[in-house]
Amino acid sequence: MMQMEDNLLPLFFTIAAALSAYFLWFHLLTRNFTGPKVYPFVGSVPVLFMNRNRVHDWFTSNLCKAGDSATYQTCILPFPFLARKQGFYTVTSHPKNIEHILRTRFDNYPKGPRWQTAFNDLLGHGIFNSDGETWLVQRKTAALEFTTRTLRQAMARWVNRTIKNRLWCILDKAAKEKVQVDLQDLLLRLTFDNICGLTFGKDPETLSPDLPENPFSVAFDTATETTMQRLLYPGLIWRFQKFFCFGAEKKLKESLKIVENYMNEAVSAREASPSDDLLSRFMRKRDTAGKPFDAAKLRHIALNFVLAGRDTSSVALSWFFWLVMNHPLVEEKIVLELAAVLTDTRGEETGKWVEEAVDFEEADRLVYLKAALAETLRLYPSVPEDFKYALNDDVLPDGTVVPAGSTVTYSIYSVGRMKSVWGEDCMEFKPDRWLSVQGDQFEPPKNAYNFVAFNAGPRTCLGKDLAYLQMKSVAAAVLLRYRLALVPGHRVQQKMSLTLFMKNGLPVFLEPRQLQPVPAELVTSA
Repeated sequence: MMQMEDNLLPLFFTIAAALSAYFLWFHLLTRNFTGPKVYPFVGSVPVLFMNRNRVHDWFTSNLCKAGDSATYQTCILPFPFLARKQGFYTVTSHPKNIEHILRTRFDNYPKGPRWQTAFNDLLGHGIFNSDGETWLVQRKTAALEFTTRTLRQAMARWVNRTIKNRLWCILDKAAKEKVQVDLQDLLLRLTFDNICGLTFGKDPETLSPDLPENPFSVAFDTATETTMQRLLYPGLIWRFQKFFCFGAEKKLKESLKIVENYMNEAVSAREASPSDDLLSRFMRKRDTAGKPFDAAKLRHIALNFVLAGRDTSSVALSWFFWLVMNHPLVEEKIVLELAAVLTDTRGEETGKWVEEAVDFEEADRLVYLKAALAETLRLYPSVPEDFKYALNDDVLPDGTVVPAGSTVTYSIYSVGRMKSVWGEDCMEFKPDRWLSVQGDQFEPPKNAYNFVAFNAGPRTCLGKDLAYLQMKSVAAAVLLRYRLALVPGHRVQQKMSLTLFMKNGLPVFLEPRQLQPVPAELVTSA
């Protein structure tokens, strides 16, 4: 017995020494960390798990604390702590850091293997999940198409037809019968129908009076939500679930099968009968090897555009209508501007105003409405966080060291809530901050990296103008006819997903609105 104890003593002292050295190293390394509490071995995983239902506000609160004690808003989150580089998350909300990541050192901050692996099952090597030459070829091809006037006109046709033949019919019926509608659901259906038509010429007609459940749409929602969860937790967890096909990964596999079948049918239809949609245009292009894109790549390319065009605009509009309902003075200004423009373009007979949705020439004149939409995106960006991978060791402008192989997150949601960026009134909904002194021109921030809801640098959103066109058309169409009121007792909450959905939708009641022509002097100013 004594001999056994003598043999164990060296092992005991070795373990004790190793643990003592680890905890000393842990203390020295983390003493200057800003942000959430860091635990030995597991890093910030426990606090992330506790805040999993409010990740964006949790990031913001930590970045605000960093801003109180440092010049810039940046914090470090180790996940888990034993992974010295690959487990380090740098989270920042400072425009200079964001510019450094998105423009100055663009080549050093690709999507990276972690993001690409997590999203590969859903997005493959599409434009939003690729880097380098693969991304560049798709970017150049898409850029040529998105700058054409024909694409803008096609979008206007799809949007206006959907508004006139479907959205107004559904809302008129709800207003007449005094029943509630889930506005977020309607907007998702509208943008889904529009982007499917624009991308591969197929109208799924999900925005119909009986509001049919579309298997592709449901599966797509499940797939994007589950894929987003892969980024929040260590890869070992979801890989284990995927290998044994259970839990969230089983749902993902089932959803992806539905999505794949739907997209394969769309690609086959376009191969048999090419048209002028985005998918047909990509079929005429060549990949990096000079060959036509194969069916799998075309499927993923189209799916990337559906993801970008469907969720982002509908989510932004949902938050816009919620904010407008809570700010009646803003609503009054929007309606006044709308009436002024339509008086000028369609005359004083208000019945003609609701015969057609606003065209894009009229939409271009809705300056205050655009300001209100931009202000919505400042506070509630459709994509609240974006992730980058550091290829090489780097130092951000605020002095934060970024190890090679680590992840850098720039919090778009948090940028819009920083007093150092937007002033003491940063939490207020004030569209006027986007207008010129005279109030007749839309003026974005002088520093483009103060507002990155549409990304910035080489990966700036190609569909930005189309998104504003669609959002202005839909917002004008709804506010032209109705006053909205949130269903009493409903609590608006954020849903933790790739895009900033409302967790339980946006149920509203509608009351018909009676508009009056606007005096000539106001028409001129509008």
